[in-house]
Amino acid sequence: MEHIELFFKSIFIDNMVFATFLGMCSYLAVSKKVSTAVGLGAAVIFVLAVTVPVNWLLDQYLLQPGALKWLGAEYADYDLSFLSFIMFIATIATMVQLVEIIVEKFAPALYNSLGIFLPLIAVNCAILGGSLFMQSREIPTLGLSLTYGVGSGIGWFLAILAIAAIREKIRYSSVPPALRGLGITFIITGLMAIGFMSFGGMLTGGDDEGKKEETTAVQVEKKEVEEKKVETTEEKAEELANNTKEITE
Repeated sequence: MEHIELFFKSIFIDNMVFATFLGMCSYLAVSKKVSTAVGLGAAVIFVLAVTVPVNWLLDQYLLQPGALKWLGAEYADYDLSFLSFIMFIATIATMVQLVEIIVEKFAPALYNSLGIFLPLIAVNCAILGGSLFMQSREIPTLGLSLTYGVGSGIGWFLAILAIAAIREKIRYSSVPPALRGLGITFIITGLMAIGFMSFGGMLTGGDDEGKKEETTAVQVEKKEVEEKKVETTEEKAEELANNTKEITE
């Protein structure tokens, strides 16, 4: 259940484009044709699916404070977290180079259509953002980091695929001259982001109900404790009054 929740949350609620607006350069530049958008989106899914788990391993066993304790007690105090950016970017650049070699070998037409934007995945902030969000959110297991990487990649893929399909249709529409090109693209992106915001309550309704029930239970418990205190105080006051009356008599 945790994997499913994280998967859908990374696609719809924490979408890289519509929630955090990461990777906008490639999103705007390579979204003129659906075929090109599909190729780049698939490459982003692959890179995120590989780099996020690999960077999780680096973070857990190398970069975090005390992560080197597996080498021995004398290394337990080492903190290499300042190397996070360098290590993450090196991993991403390696995977992007691998993707570039594969695409050039097996899909030369797609490689030519993507042009400079394929190697630019290495500096795509959405790719680095996936690893940094994984680190900041303290994803606990390797499996969850893989789920988060795949989900984030699919979210970015859906975003660029949707805008590419819309931009192909816009060519046959009467768009005002002042909004043609990036103007109408930005407007549509904003509207799509507002639409994706509606998914915000998709996986949080049950949690809110649970919190309300927990809060109600705590309030009832506090009320019972207060009533017991009042009853105890009244009993003590009555007992004291009886003792005083007996002493007086």
